[in-house]
Order: sequence, then C-alpha cells, then structure tokens
Amino acid sequence: MDFQKLCTFETFKQLCSHYGHGQSLQDVIESDFTRIKGITYLDHAGTTLYPESLVRDYCQDISRNVYGNPHSHNPSSRLTHETVERVRYRVLQHFCTSPEEYSVIFTSGCTAALKLVAESFPWRPQTDSQAGSHFCYLTDSHTSVVGMRGLTSTRGVVTLPVSPQEVQNRANKGQAPGDDVISQTPHLFCYPAQSNFSGRKYPLSHVKGIQDRRLYPACVHPGRWFVLLDAASHVSCSPLDLRDCPADFISISFYKIFGFPTGLGALLVRNHAASVLKKTYFGGGTAAAYLAGEDCYVPAANISDRFEDGTVSFLDIIALNHGFEALYRITGGMHSIQEHTFGLARYTYMLLSSLCHGNGRPMAQMYTEGQFESPSTQGAILNFNLMDSCGQIIGYSQVDRMASLYNIHVRTGCFCNTGACQSFLGITDQQMRKNLQAGHVCGDSIDLVDGQPTGSVRVSFGYMSTFEDCQKFLSFVVECFAEKEVTVDLSRLEQLKAASQQGFNQDPPIKVANGGICKVDQKEKPTKGSPLRECGHRGSDSNVEPYTLTNIYIYPIKSCGAFEVHEWPVGPLGLLYDRGWMVVNGNGVCLSQKRETLLCLIRPEIHLLSNKLLLQASGMDSIWVPLENNSQMHTSHQVCQSKVCGDRVHAVDCGDEASSWLSDFLGQPCRLIRQSPDFTRDVKKRPSGAATSPSLSLVNEAQYLMINRASVELIQKVMSSRQDYSEGHRLLDTQNVISRLRANLVIAGVEPFEEDNWSHLIIGNTGFVVS
Repeated sequence: MDFQKLCTFETFKQLCSHYGHGQSLQDVIESDFTRIKGITYLDHAGTTLYPESLVRDYCQDISRNVYGNPHSHNPSSRLTHETVERVRYRVLQHFCTSPEEYSVIFTSGCTAALKLVAESFPWRPQTDSQAGSHFCYLTDSHTSVVGMRGLTSTRGVVTLPVSPQEVQNRANKGQAPGDDVISQTPHLFCYPAQSNFSGRKYPLSHVKGIQDRRLYPACVHPGRWFVLLDAASHVSCSPLDLRDCPADFISISFYKIFGFPTGLGALLVRNHAASVLKKTYFGGGTAAAYLAGEDCYVPAANISDRFEDGTVSFLDIIALNHGFEALYRITGGMHSIQEHTFGLARYTYMLLSSLCHGNGRPMAQMYTEGQFESPSTQGAILNFNLMDSCGQIIGYSQVDRMASLYNIHVRTGCFCNTGACQSFLGITDQQMRKNLQAGHVCGDSIDLVDGQPTGSVRVSFGYMSTFEDCQKFLSFVVECFAEKEVTVDLSRLEQLKAASQQGFNQDPPIKVANGGICKVDQKEKPTKGSPLRECGHRGSDSNVEPYTLTNIYIYPIKSCGAFEVHEWPVGPLGLLYDRGWMVVNGNGVCLSQKRETLLCLIRPEIHLLSNKLLLQASGMDSIWVPLENNSQMHTSHQVCQSKVCGDRVHAVDCGDEASSWLSDFLGQPCRLIRQSPDFTRDVKKRPSGAATSPSLSLVNEAQYLMINRASVELIQKVMSSRQDYSEGHRLLDTQNVISRLRANLVIAGVEPFEEDNWSHLIIGNTGFVVS
C-alpha cells in the first residue's frame, strides 16, 4: 500500500473508528468556522479556535442586558452577580463536581492560578525543632509550575524536582506511612494531568497516591501532602472528573477549551483544603472588614470572594456561559471531543512515524512515551522532528517556515517545557548552558547547535479539526521533505495498528443493536447442542431467527409512549435516557397510565445529536426539552423530590414550557421532572451473580425489561381464545401485546417462557444478568 492510498479517508476510517461529533464536520465549519477556510490550523494546544456563534450570542447578550459592577447592589449589579455565580456552578458541573466540594476562584489565567497557590500556601521553613515544607513538581511541567520555586526558595522551602519515572518506581510498596500524627508539615506536589510537550497523560490516580503518601516523594517525607493539578492542557480536549481525582487545587485556562475569552482562568479549590491558604495582600471586595489606621483585617468568609482581588472580569466570565452552550451544542461534550481529536492524532502519528525516504530511512523522530494506544494515556498532541535521508535532524525553524508557505499553522521550540524538551531530545544541563552561550534563548529561531536540535515541532488538534487537516499536513511533509520516492514501513504500521486497537476500542460507549446475535446461559446447565443461530431479519415473525434481538424500545418519560431505535448507547442506569423523566401532578405525585390514560398518547423522542427531548402528541405543537447533560439546563430550575415504587428520588424540574404543554394536553396541572444526575437509586434485590447492586433510573424494579417473542405469541393466542369476538372488539396481534408489555429488549427465542431459566444474556459484546 503506497502513501497516496494510505492518505485517504477510507483508510483513516479503517484505522480510526471515531470521527466527528454525530454531525457533518463540514456543516460545523460552514456555520461556525468559515474564517479558517484555506487554513490548516494545528496549534490547538496553544489555543483552540472559538466558534463564531459563541461571539454572536455573547455580543447579543451584553448588548441587550445591563451588567453592573457585582460589588454594588442595584438591579444591574445583582444580574451580574447572579450570572457570575451561575457560571461558577457550570464550571464545577463541567468537571463533575459541586459547590459542596469545590470553589471556583477566577484568575487572569492558569499561570495566575498557579502563582496564587504559591503565594498563599502555608510554607513552613525548616527549623531545629521541625521539618520544613517541600515543593515538588514533575520535571515534565510547564514553565509556570517550575517558576513557583522562585517564590518558595525565598521562604526556606526545599525544592524537589521529580522525574515521571520516580513517582511510582520509588513508591512505598507496602501500606502508607502512619506518622502523620507526629508531623503536620504542609507539602505541595504539582504535576500536569497532560504534558503540553508530548500529550502524555499522567495517571489521575497520582492525586490520591500522593495525598495518601503511597507515592514518591510523599512516601519518604512525613507531613500533610497537598496536590496541585495543572489541568490546562488536559481539559482542552479531554473530560476531567474530580470525583475520581480529588486534587486540592486545579488550575485551568478557559481559552484552551473555548478559544474565547482569553486572559481568563480559574483555580478550583477543594473546600476541605481552602482553610490552609493564607493571604497577605487584600484587594477590593476581599475584605469582610478592615481598619485603615491600624493593622486590622478580616477576610471575606466565602473562598471565592476572599481570593478574587478587585472586580473580577465579569464580562469575560459571562462569555463562558456562551462557551459552554456552544461547546455542548456543537460536540455533545468532552467525551466526544476526546474521541475525535485522539483519532486524528493517532492516525497522523501512525502514518508520520511510518514514512521513510527512498533509501528506507525514517522521515521523523517521534517524541512520545507510548504508541498512541488509548485516549486515556495520550492526548491529541504530536511532537517530533523531521530527518533527512542521512538521519540528520532538520531544524524546526525550517519546517515552520515551509509550513507557513502552505498555510499550515504549527508550533515549534520547547513549548515552555524545558524539562520534557531535555528528556526527549537528550539535552544535558551542560548542553543547555552551551546553547545559551551560543545565543539560543526560549522563543528564538536557533533550532540547531552543533547539529543537535534545541527544540521540536508540535501539531495538536481541536474539535473542529478534520481529516483533511491531517491529509494536508502529511502531504506537506512528503512533498517538502521526502528524498526520492517516499515509502511506508508497512510492518511498523501494522504493529502500531495492532498495539493501539485494543486500548482505543475500550473507550467508545457500549451500544446494543437490534438484529444482533444473542447468547444465553441457563440457570441450569444447558443441554449439549443448545442452538445458537445466525442473525435474523427484522420483519415478519416467520423470518426472525431464534436468539436474535429484534427490537429495542426506550421510554424516555415514565408511562408515556415508546421510542423505537435500531441501536442505542448503554449507560450506567440501563439504556441511555430510558425512564429518565416522569410526569407529576400539582402535588408532586407521579402520574402513571393507571391514573392518567392519556399519557400513552404522548410520544417522546430522544435526539442525541441536538441533546434534546422532543414531546409530541396529536393536536399539539411539538416542543423540545434539553437532555439532562445539556448545558442549557438552568441551575434555577427547581430541585424536587418524588417517589417511584416507594423509593424517594431526587429530581430536577424541567421548566414552565414543558409544564404548560403537559397541563394543556392532560387537562390538569402537572410538571415534567427528570432524575437528578447526582442521585443514585439502587435495586432493592441484587440479581444473582451481580457483584454490586445496579443503579436505577425511574423504572420500577430493574434496569431493563426483556420479553421473548415466543412467549408473547403464546400470550396472544390465549388472549385471543378468551376474547369476545362480537362486533366492536378488536383482536390483539402480537405487536400490540408487545407494546402493552412495555419491554426494552425483544428477543426471538425458541420456546415460550424459556427465558425464565436464563441466568445471563449476551447481546453483541454486552452482558446482562437475568433476574
């Protein structure tokens, strides 16, 4: 296979199964990124690009509303305050946490957030009677992290650079030390969730490992260890769940995520760690009280108010609201962005690292720890240097200049990460000093000193990046730097494909699809030769083979109509969005078809691409309701409680428009509520063989209801034999019975009610426990 055949979209789809966000990327470009036509922008790690709709919506917002200084109390100031507080909540929601766990301190950027921690942390100098604090950082850290030592060193704090290998290699293999009662000396360990140099993702489990003193250097230094997570690079294209990695401090920059506004970041502070931060300077708005004539100062009680000196950049903060709206509307969320961008980076890595000159020598020296096996270990960043046919490095400045002629935007140098640059390029401290003597400084164009590289080339992807961007970049490399006819190391390409296939395929959400083969395990040992047939065909019952999933139904609103789908994602509560909503009367009591038969005439539909729930019924105009994970759900919507099968459930009201629509159709006051995403409702009876009790949506007893067509056909025959055939009565056919039983999964079985003896069911690659 030659380069031209490899550099096609068909080959890309074979190597990478995830592309786009469920909609045409060309449509996204046409609607929101018309300004990048003709440009191949590959510097998203520097800053991603903002969608044009974000700026339009933001401009309309600030043009129509009067936003006053939030420190005043007039109506325009209250509007600003309430809007800013809502944005704080959305920031925390984006990182899967809440105001009960974390506080948001807005800063001028990630660097200012890091500096705030350095200035406020309770550093303790070493004395004869007590050990001093340690400031430890991973050597693969941004300049802004390493620069914290400039402040800590003046306070008698020990600075300890730690290589990535040391963290686990020098860890305490046994239990965590138990001497914290003796020493409460505060220490700080800082590391990046993702390297801005290579895109390597460091384990988020390091957070708890350091806090619990199981990992180096915490395991060898008694005291209380805090973790500062530099998340700026990570959160640009990847989700971050703070429930899994409860870092004490997290620094971020919003332009890395949205592209706009610039000059705005945040420090997320875990509330239990907030009390350790101490301020010296206090600006406007941070004091509860102070005296001008003597040294008397009382800080504001709220952590955000205490550390946001002066008036926050409230118009920029308001812009974040539109950033979240645009991001989720276009992409659906960070998981989608991660899969898309990783797929592009992985494909580019596989081809670029396999390209060879005509004499067989590789064209690129890649700087990566792994082989792009999985988005859980590698971000959408590719770092490399190009080489000539003699194996000599081509200076990055030459590559940058040539790329500019092709309107390809990349970044070159050391990327404000000297530690990673030295490690990957093999530059010693002595060589760094020699390069400085030769005139090389950060940001200049001196790319080679004595034939050795001083930096490299970095390409990075964003959610609006396309396959064509990869194609144009790879074609540029071949056209400008390949000597003789370019060749491809197919053996390496196959090795990379095999190595990364398993890790990459574990990340997509599970889906079940009708027409798939079903495998069953019986509660009693199955007889030899139990049938396992080929996939059947949807249609008449006679054409459906046994042990086949023939239909999938979800019921978005409890007791309302079914929504049939051909395939559907499986979530932690069952089929995604199944029984996620319910209708309650004016007193908050759940309505069912037993109480209100008209519910069966409401036909809800889930539209995943737009993140909306459609409500429709005969004689009514259809309306849309945002899905639970859609950023359009306002925090002002009322949090409420209701009961399902005796269980008290926490829910969120879906607003007045949905309430008015349902009230008009049902002829009584009612509301539409959805299960709160942070509420867990467990099955009362654990299924046999289940390790843990599964969590439920608003279903009655189990995550899924399955029925067997053979069983339904027998029921239908029995009902037909007993039914009055007089005029005015209609016989129930099999499909009618199925719809009345309101099952999620319809299986073509062999014998009626044989499913009563099944213990397990496998559909495709998804396993189910039968109870």
